[in-house]
Amino acid sequence: MKKILIVFFLGGISFLNAQSIFGKWKTIDDETGKARSIVQIYEEGGKVFGKIVDILQEEKKNKKCIKCKGEKKDKPIMGLVIMEGLVLNDNTYEDGIILDPGRGKEYKCKIWVDEDDSDVLNVRGYIAFLYRTQQWIRVK
Repeated sequence: MKKILIVFFLGGISFLNAQSIFGKWKTIDDETGKARSIVQIYEEGGKVFGKIVDILQEEKKNKKCIKCKGEKKDKPIMGLVIMEGLVLNDNTYEDGIILDPGRGKEYKCKIWVDEDDSDVLNVRGYIAFLYRTQQWIRVK
C-alpha cells in the first residue's frame, strides 16, 4: 500500500511540474518556422518574467535592441527581460507586457500551457482586440 501511495504522490508531482510555465522555452520564428531563442520564465516578487538566455542563430547572438525605447534601448538582446509582470488568474498568467526586440514594441500579453500538450506554451500579445498567439516549446 505504501508503494502505491508513493508512486501516486510522485506521479502527481510530475504532473504538476509538467503543467508549470516555469523553466526554459524555445521560441519559434513565425515567418521561417525556425527556432530563434531560449526564454527562461521565472517568478520574482509574486509576478512572472521571461528573459532571453540563449540566441540560437549564431549571426544574431551579439545583436542589440536598437529599436527599443527607454532603459532597454541599445541593450544586448541576450539577457534582455522581454516578458514582465504577469499574474496568475485561473490557469492563465495575464496582465503582463511582452517585448518584441526586433520591432522594439511592447504589447499586453498573457500565457498559458496548452491543454493538449503540456510542452507547449501559448504566448499571446495583443493591442485592444487584435492579437497574435505564438507557441513556444518546452526545453527539456
